[in-house]
Amino acid sequence: MILVAGDDKDSGTALAWATLCAGAPALDAIEQGVRAVEANAEDHSVGLGGYPNALGVVELDAGVMDGRTRASGAVGGLRGFAHPVSVAYAVMRRLPHVLLIGEGAARFAAEIGAERADLLTDTTRTAWGAWCAGQGLDRAVLDRVSLVEAVWGGHDPQRPGGTTVYLAQDAAGDIAAATSTSGWAWKYPGRLGDTPVAGAGFYADNRYGAAACTGMGELAIRTGLARSAVLYMKMGMPVIEAVDEALGDVQSLPGVAGDITLYAIDAQGGYAVAAIWAGERSVEYTMAVHGDEAPTRCAARRVLAK
Repeated sequence: MILVAGDDKDSGTALAWATLCAGAPALDAIEQGVRAVEANAEDHSVGLGGYPNALGVVELDAGVMDGRTRASGAVGGLRGFAHPVSVAYAVMRRLPHVLLIGEGAARFAAEIGAERADLLTDTTRTAWGAWCAGQGLDRAVLDRVSLVEAVWGGHDPQRPGGTTVYLAQDAAGDIAAATSTSGWAWKYPGRLGDTPVAGAGFYADNRYGAAACTGMGELAIRTGLARSAVLYMKMGMPVIEAVDEALGDVQSLPGVAGDITLYAIDAQGGYAVAAIWAGERSVEYTMAVHGDEAPTRCAARRVLAK
C-alpha cells in the first residue's frame, strides 16, 4: 500500500509503487518516489525549482521514519543539494542524531557525496522578484532591511501546503513515512515547518500505522499532529476516526488560521485523508493498494471546513 500527497503521479508515485511491488522495503521505495518529485523543476513546493525564502535562497526540509524501529532522520534549511530526502535517510542510517539543520546539514551532505544542485530556477527567480516588488522590497539591500512584515505575505502561489509526503506499507508489513518540502514561499530565512519534525509532520509505527501532514506546518507542530493521529489509532480508533480526532485538536487552537491536511494509514491496510481549509478548492492525494495496476488519484474529505 502507498499513500501520497503533493505529487503528480507520473513524477514519483508510479516509480515508488513499482519499486514497492518489486519487493523493496517501504522506506527505500518511497525515497525513490520523493527523489523524483524533488527533481521536478515544475513542482515549486519541493526540491529543484522550489520557491525561495524572502532573500531568494531555496532552503529544503525533509524527514524519514522507519516504522519497524521508529528510527528517524531529518534535515532542515538545507541549501545547495538536490535530494534532501536522501540526506535525511543518511542521517538516520549513519549518525547517532535525528535532525541536522543549516550549515551542519550541508556539511554532512557534502561528506556523504550527496548530489549538489543550483535550486533556484529562472521561473522561481522571476516569481521571487515579483514578490519583492509587490512588498516594496529592494532586492539590492535585502540584507539590511526588516523582513518581519513582508513575510506575512508569504505563501505558495502554486498551491497552499505543497509538501510532498509518502506513506507506505510493504509486503513484510513494515510501515514508513517520508516527507520533503521547500517550505513556504518567501518565508523568513531559517524558518522550519513540520516537514522535518518527527511527531509533527510525520510519524510511523508498525504496530499502529503512520501519518503525515501538508499545509501550515506551524499548526502541526503546535499539536504534534502526525503522532497524535497514530496515538489515536493506538487507543483503538479506526484510522478515519483517528484522523478526524487529530484534526479536531487543530481546530481547538484559539485563533487558528491556515489550511492543513492529514494523511494516515493503519497497520491493517486502511487509510484516511481529511483536511481543514477555507474557500472553494480541493486537496488531492494518490492511493495504491495490492492488486492495483496503477495509483489512483482521489480527493480528500473536507470534514472540518472553517
